[in-house]
Amino acid sequence: MCGMVLMHSKRDREYLRRLLENAGIWHHFYEFSEHTMTVEAAAKQLGISPEKIIKTLVVINERNQPLIAIVPGNKRLDLNKLRLLTGSKVRMAKAREVEEITGYPVGAIPPVGHEITTYVDRNILKHEKVVGGGGDTHTLVELKTEDLTRLTKAVISDIAEQ
Repeated sequence: MCGMVLMHSKRDREYLRRLLENAGIWHHFYEFSEHTMTVEAAAKQLGISPEKIIKTLVVINERNQPLIAIVPGNKRLDLNKLRLLTGSKVRMAKAREVEEITGYPVGAIPPVGHEITTYVDRNILKHEKVVGGGGDTHTLVELKTEDLTRLTKAVISDIAEQ
């Protein structure tokens, strides 16, 4: 992956817990015996609507730089909207790339702690709190939306499909 920046070693929920505690961020972890790798599984486990679940996605631009896109669980990322916003063609990262870039496997990526330019769909701001990947495939983390956007220095825009 020549040119790729921010390679990380394997990370887990304890790394995420320390990061949030050190930043003084309110959070709540949910741990389950069944996986929470999909929005459907997470919503079912928590008994909440998929729109309160967030998907943290890794995309790669044409300069081979990673970006993070966060969209509501009931929506899909619109790559064309992100391309227009960034001025660069973008593609979804492969599972291997996601883990190399973030240190987390697909389906477990937390929305914070990456130090990568992050784009957040404006629909997420409708909720005071959201739930996303918690660092492993059986854990979710709940964060206040304002903390998520502040911690990631997010660019807020319309990046989800209608």
